[in-house]
Amino acid sequence: MAGEGASSAEVAKALEVSEATVGRWRSQYGGMWANEAKELRQLRDENGRLKRMLADLALDNEMLKEVARGKF
Repeated sequence: MAGEGASSAEVAKALEVSEATVGRWRSQYGGMWANEAKELRQLRDENGRLKRMLADLALDNEMLKEVARGKF
């Protein structure tokens, strides 16, 4: 819509979001093609999943160290 000359207010109204949200999306994703934005979202989701896995493994590792020291 914005590429067709619609104003931010028109885009926000059509998407039922605030103009601030449209502005944030433009600053964050401006210039990206749809497939690039989708890939970025997938990479961010995977990164979050990997961070959670790392945190779980670190907790498991710490627990095993305490058990090995006999502090349980």
